[in-house]
Amino acid sequence: MLEHNKYVIKERVKIISAVQSYDILDPESGQPIGLAEEKIGVFTQLLRWVMSKQFLPTRLEVREKPDDSLVFSIRRGWYLFRSRVEVLDAQDQLVGYFKSKFFTISGGFHVYDKDDHHFAEVKGKLFGWNYRFLTPDGKVEMGKVSKKLGAAGILKEMFTSADTFGVEVNPDLADEPMAKMLILAATLAIDVVYKSESRGGVDAGDVLGE
Repeated sequence: MLEHNKYVIKERVKIISAVQSYDILDPESGQPIGLAEEKIGVFTQLLRWVMSKQFLPTRLEVREKPDDSLVFSIRRGWYLFRSRVEVLDAQDQLVGYFKSKFFTISGGFHVYDKDDHHFAEVKGKLFGWNYRFLTPDGKVEMGKVSKKLGAAGILKEMFTSADTFGVEVNPDLADEPMAKMLILAATLAIDVVYKSESRGGVDAGDVLGE
């Protein structure tokens, strides 16, 4: 899956479910290349029906098709004013993490590698689906997430759906699977973690930044 540079991520719509899951597709062929699915305990699922999801822990596993092998996972503990979201490889070892920012009104967060080096900054808008992954100095665009990426062929019409978005990684990162892993993980975190927090009871500026 990490050999690709472009992805379509489509949320699976469920009428009654406490967990989120996403198909990861090749935008050229429309074929599934991965699946991202929350893996949370029964107790946490029950709590989601009576309290805000933003305060509860979550873990999202990303698996490659067709063999369902684990590629990476995303983990966040109980929410305590500011999120730290961790990215773990298939061996459950830390690859990197995300930290949200305070006192801003538009969406974004910082991306760090496992050695605490500032890998990227995610900038976007709180309302909408347009995000850019920039190097810490802001000079190079490493990737972008949008609902208007030029998806080819069978998936072109899918971008009218509110549950579908595209990811495009800078070709310069074609041979850097860890960088792609962090970008894909950050994309999923936007929807699973940060968008949920922005809809919660705290000021969105406490969890998102530009």
